[in-house]
Amino acid sequence: MIRTRALVVPLTAALLLCTSVGAEAKGCLKGAAVGAVAGHVAGHHAVIGAAAGCVVGHHLARKKEQRQQQPRLQSPPATPATPVRPDAGGGTV
Repeated sequence: MIRTRALVVPLTAALLLCTSVGAEAKGCLKGAAVGAVAGHVAGHHAVIGAAAGCVVGHHLARKKEQRQQQPRLQSPPATPATPVRPDAGGGTV
């Protein structure tokens, strides 16, 4: 019971810290959860895994966001669907 509490309390504190940051914490929660599980399985280092997972998750979320914004900045100029001919009147004769 004490061992479980020693694991749950720091992990909960780390997750609360990640969520209190707000918009800057994108990817942190998912990364912390995966890192905690991996750390626990690797040798009962769930807190270290959660911290590392938070950092990696945040980094990957930032890369994804930058990748999604990049095509919008480099979009090709729009071309008209049908070319306009100067002799295709619309005027009066």
